[in-house]
Amino acid sequence: MKVSNMNEVYINKIAKFLPNAPVNNDDMETFLGKINDKESKARRIVLRNNGIKTRYYALTEAGVPTHSNAQLTAEAVNGLFDVDFGPQDVELLSCGTSSPDFLMPSHAVMVHGELGNRNLEINSAAGNCCAGMNALKYGYMSVKSGNSKNAVCTGSERMSSWMVADHFSKEVENLRQLEEQPIIGFNKDFLRWMLSDGAGAFLLENEPKGNLSLRIDWMEGYSYAHELDVCMYAGADKTADGTLKSFSDYTSEEWLSKSIFAVKQDTKLLDKYILVKGVESMKNAMDKHGISPADIDYLLPHVSSHYFVDGLYKGFAAAGIEVAREKWFTNLRDVGNVGAGSVYLMLDELVQSGRLVKGQRIMLCVPESARFTYAYAFLTVC
Repeated sequence: MKVSNMNEVYINKIAKFLPNAPVNNDDMETFLGKINDKESKARRIVLRNNGIKTRYYALTEAGVPTHSNAQLTAEAVNGLFDVDFGPQDVELLSCGTSSPDFLMPSHAVMVHGELGNRNLEINSAAGNCCAGMNALKYGYMSVKSGNSKNAVCTGSERMSSWMVADHFSKEVENLRQLEEQPIIGFNKDFLRWMLSDGAGAFLLENEPKGNLSLRIDWMEGYSYAHELDVCMYAGADKTADGTLKSFSDYTSEEWLSKSIFAVKQDTKLLDKYILVKGVESMKNAMDKHGISPADIDYLLPHVSSHYFVDGLYKGFAAAGIEVAREKWFTNLRDVGNVGAGSVYLMLDELVQSGRLVKGQRIMLCVPESARFTYAYAFLTVC
């Protein structure tokens, strides 16, 4: 069977949407509220380690939502449109998030509804931080195969509304009634100080346009769920043997009394495996495509915390894939951890910085701690 030539795929436009004004560390509890009317003991420790100074919330200071996830995403997508490419030109919409507004319908359906543009193909990528990269890969494969001439791909989060204090009030009251200390576990409190809201969007096309395009040379993904336990989860709780029990197997009363829908993280598993498997998967991707550190001009690693940066650098060096620190580009300090949207926001900021020169190559590197999944993309500036 004759195999036809594949198209090249280019990121020709990038847009973002960050809701409201940036929120500094001292004002976080103003927006999210205080659990049990007490300041979090974990907050300062977590913030000191993650190095985040400001982030964005789709909330008022009273904790009232200002945007849905679908609205955040649609705002980013609208930023791609101009006189040369409008809403009616989109052939495929591929959206990734770990915080959809609903269990169903899917996130991409709701974004499409917000856009209200035309009949088109959609794809929703679920999961955690890699959801944005999985949405990108679907669009990449569609354009590359000739299924579509263009694709709009997005990564977004609206985690703030999951983290407001009111969602934990029933658990605190339940602990009081059991005469236990009314303090939310660290595995829940930890993430209240880590996560942020926002959305990014890429326009993919089968030919370069404008003054600067980014060709997607390849994308790779790796999962270690076959050997590692769940680390980050929501809508479930861990049992004594480490397995997950779904929200659907709890009573509706337990949903509130145990904060079943809260986002939780097993920090011991995170610390033990996130860097080890990140280094292993990065080396696998580089070896597969014959890439050396010298071939990378910019490394854009999605790190949830600056705590991991030195360890990741040392791990790369020990594995023989050391990428010089001056090549690393992140915006975690100012934008926060926007999960599935972070890599979109990083690449947008790098492009807007004016640093890029044709011929340079960029590595996107996204880990996901949910059950240890990793995604990579290698780009060339055209």
